[in-house]
Amino acid sequence: MSTYRIAVFASGEGSNFQALAEAASAGSLGGAEIALLVCDKPSAPVVQRAEQLGITAHLFNPKDYESREAYEHEIVLRLEELQVNLVVLAGYMRLLTPVIVHQYRGRLINIHPSLLPAFPGKDAIGQALEYGVKLSGVTVHFVDEGMDTGPIIAQKAIHIVSGETAESFAQAVHGVERELYPEVVSWFAQGLVQLEGRQVTVARKS
Repeated sequence: MSTYRIAVFASGEGSNFQALAEAASAGSLGGAEIALLVCDKPSAPVVQRAEQLGITAHLFNPKDYESREAYEHEIVLRLEELQVNLVVLAGYMRLLTPVIVHQYRGRLINIHPSLLPAFPGKDAIGQALEYGVKLSGVTVHFVDEGMDTGPIIAQKAIHIVSGETAESFAQAVHGVERELYPEVVSWFAQGLVQLEGRQVTVARKS
């Protein structure tokens, strides 16, 4: 049986990248391995994490290309070369074009710090606190052409307590992200995720 390969796209600290790598090392990623880190900021801390873990990185500076499509074509060639099964966005701060979205439709996922469809886009944590909701959380979803509009795969709710700050709630959210994302990736590696229209089901292990 061939290894299930994932590529992680990240732009910053890489805490979710680290969580996925640790899960893979522990054998709790459903047999998946991280075949590639894709990063648009060569000096980002996530690049150092990949180096320490011995994970290959594809680094690029978007300003060196004439368009987003140009550097995404290059990325797709690298993904195909490594026979990547699943693309996992983990703090990747660039919108994807159809070059990647169409090529990996149904095999392209993202994690967002709210209970979508509430508070899509930037600063979801700040949006939730400003709105005054009592419950927010984390969503893992498929990526489509919209902004955080793809079919929802999994969600976990987090209560917002009185006096919660953006910093304290962000810590709670990131803790849940680091648990939920590896679990969802393991479902894909085991072939448990099924998508029909906007409906996502996760089959039970036999």
